[in-house]
This record gives sequence, C-alpha cells and structure tokens, in this order.
Amino acid sequence: MAASREDRVIYLDNAATTPCDPRVVEAMLPYFTEHFGNTGSRNHRYGWEAEAAVDTAREQVAALLGADEKEIIFTSGATESNNLAIKGVAYMYEKAPAGSGACRGHIITTSIEHKAVLDPCKRLQKEGFEVTFLDPPADGVFTAAMVEAAIRPDTILVSMMWANNEIGTINEVPQIGALCHARDIIFHTDATQWAGKMPVDVERDCIDLLSLSGHKLYGPKGIGALYVRRRKPRVRLQALVDGGGQERGYRSGTLNVTGIVGLGKAAALAKAEMDAEGQRLLALRKRLESMVTSQLDHCAVNGHADKRLPHIANISFGFVEGESLMMACKELAVSSGSACTSASLEPSYVLKGLGVGDELAHSSLRLSMGRFTKDSDIDAAVASIVKAVRKLRELSPLYDMHNEGIDLSKVEWGHH
Repeated sequence: MAASREDRVIYLDNAATTPCDPRVVEAMLPYFTEHFGNTGSRNHRYGWEAEAAVDTAREQVAALLGADEKEIIFTSGATESNNLAIKGVAYMYEKAPAGSGACRGHIITTSIEHKAVLDPCKRLQKEGFEVTFLDPPADGVFTAAMVEAAIRPDTILVSMMWANNEIGTINEVPQIGALCHARDIIFHTDATQWAGKMPVDVERDCIDLLSLSGHKLYGPKGIGALYVRRRKPRVRLQALVDGGGQERGYRSGTLNVTGIVGLGKAAALAKAEMDAEGQRLLALRKRLESMVTSQLDHCAVNGHADKRLPHIANISFGFVEGESLMMACKELAVSSGSACTSASLEPSYVLKGLGVGDELAHSSLRLSMGRFTKDSDIDAAVASIVKAVRKLRELSPLYDMHNEGIDLSKVEWGHH
C-alpha cells in the first residue's frame, strides 16, 4: 500500500544518491527491450542502434565538461573512474620499476578525500609509491599554495576532489590545475559532487582527468565516466581491466548501453538547467541554515562560509549525539557523513580533519538538497530537527551543566 502524505519521508540525502529523473528513465526504457543490441555487433541494425545511442551519450557527457567526445571513457561509476585515473597514471608514469627499492613516484592528495581516492592511494603506497596526504585548514578549502609547497621533483600526480562530499567546501581546482600544467604534473579531480551541479570547462580549468557518477546527477546507478585529456598534454593510462579492448582499451567489457543512455540524458538535463537550479538550491540551503541557527544555540555550520556547494549543509549540534538525533527525526532521510562510511560509529574523518572535536563531529548531520526538494520540505525538516534537538537536550545533564556556567573542559570525571 502506498504511504500516505503524512507518512512521507523527506529526502535530504541527495549527496549520497539522487532519484532517477523521470525524463532519464523515459530515455532509457527502449534500450532494455527494443534497442537491446551490443555495440560490438557491427554487422546488423541492433548493434548500430546501440552504438549510435552510446555516441550520442558520449557527446552529451563531453558537452557537460567542455570536452571532446573522444575523451570520455564510460565506467561503472566514480569509484572505478578514480581507481583507473590514479592507478592508471601511477603505473604508466612511474619513475622507477617495481621491486627496485626506489620510490616509484610521488602522489599528492588530501586527507579528506572520498575513500575511493584514499584507498587506491594507500594501495599504491604499499607498492612503492610515496603519497603526501595534505591536511585541511579549519575552513576545509585546499589552495594551490598548499599543493605547491608539497610538490617534489618526482611528483607525477595530484588528485584532489573539486568539492567535498560531506561539507561541500570547494577547492581551488582551476588554480591547482594551472600549477600542475606549469610543472608537467598530471592533475585529476574527483568531481562526483560537482559535475552536473556547477560549471565545468576542462580546458579553462586545466583538468587532465575528471571522475563523475551518474547517480549523483539524477541518472542511474552503476554508470559513470572518466574524462581523459587527449592533447596538451596527452594523458596515457595503464588499463586495470583487460579484455575486448572497449573504451579505447582503457576499460574492457560489454558496454552498459542502457546506463550510458541514462547518463547522457542526465548530463544534458543538468547542463540545460544548471544555472537556475543552482540558484534555487542555494536559496534552500541558506534558508535551512539560517532557520536552524536562529532557533537553536550551540550549533555550527561546518566548512567555509561562502566556498561551498549550493546543495550541501553540514551542521553540528552541541550536546546532542548524531545517531540519536537521526533516530529522533524518523520523518527525515539524512546522513551523518558520507554514505560509504556512515555505517561506521566512528566520528567523521572529514570533520575531525578540520579540527572539529569528537563530540561535535559525532553530533553532525549532513543535509543535502536536490532537484525535487521543495520549500515545504525545508520547513518541515527544520521543525523536526529543532524539536528533536530540544527534546534530546532536555535529557542531557551536560547541557544543564553548561547552562549553569560550568566549564565542561575542566570537569574531572571519576570512574567507578
């Protein structure tokens, strides 16, 4: 039985995944049953139809990025794109052979990247590459000067997300790209939260490799893309998957035509509606943040005040435990951090990296708006959060002690 209007859960977790836009679903449907051909079937109409559909989608994704369609490699998502970019560059441009004992190459990234960047870099460390993990400043924004200070003569790759998935802070990607080009270093950006929401021009922004995922921009899950620069400089990668040589040999395997069509349509819609939608989302985010902070004391918006994505708000609530707060707001679908790490009870490594203490990091919610979020959703969400925080604080002796003027940092807690 369908849920009643009163039972509807308000979805504010668009940074984790977005619902598939009905226009995307409509574009995909014929490729399940009517145009079901394999792009590798070059001798009949079914294969030609599939290949033509993939060509169109490749052009649509390229147009979103200001790229050439020959520079788009389809993958299963941003995780695979990140792995192909980082490992593919490392193995292709290594400075010393494996097993030689010498450093195989130096890579620069940050300590608050998504796990899909951190873990490939950690694997490369075990294989003889050296990795510098830059720690963020308090506002979460990484600058070109920070990258420049970390560059070494053997640096082969800089990999940095365009915008953080938990707090929405925007890094100096174009400036970092220009710096890397001046030093003949390859620059990769994980644009999972950026692409489709904010403008991209890979030429203007000096990007060599860019990862994106379909399900973050109202397309289907299980499909993504990697932009690979073809000129000035021409970037070469070592493939991670061997087989039939699809996708210019970088990513073998029968193409997911249905998903690719969906990603292409999602990219085209995002490009057409980006400016108006960005302004609308920014207004929603500011409305949410101002309503929460005006009604509750001891809460803080995390990340740089202005250099943040329009759709992500990350707020810490003092004297409240984040898991309890989420349980108290049953009518809201929100998260306490990245969807890929929120199953862990550890406080967010991103917030801890900014210098946020364990207690506040544990008390944080990420609220991310999307194409189908309405003003009334924000009003209802704020009412729910404010009510829950006040109720939980009534049960908190620490909140009472704080209000009585007791400095909790100087309290000595006994053990029995």
